[in-house]
Amino acid sequence: MGIGMPSDVLNNLFNPNVNITKVGTKNEKGSGLALILCKEFVEKHGGNIWTESEPDKRSTFLLQFLLVYQKIS
Repeated sequence: MGIGMPSDVLNNLFNPNVNITKVGTKNEKGSGLALILCKEFVEKHGGNIWTESEPDKRSTFLLQFLLVYQKIS
């Protein structure tokens, strides 16, 4: 969980053309590059990534992957 984000930040969070720099929960500075790389990785593996956030309260990052079970004889 994070510190929460307003909708204008949330809407551009995974956009590589928008530079978002915010201070984190431990006053660390971030550029959002890792999130863009995570999105690319997740989508290349057929998954989805998204964020749910309440400003000044919490942010939750969610990942969804399709689990394929194949029985090998």
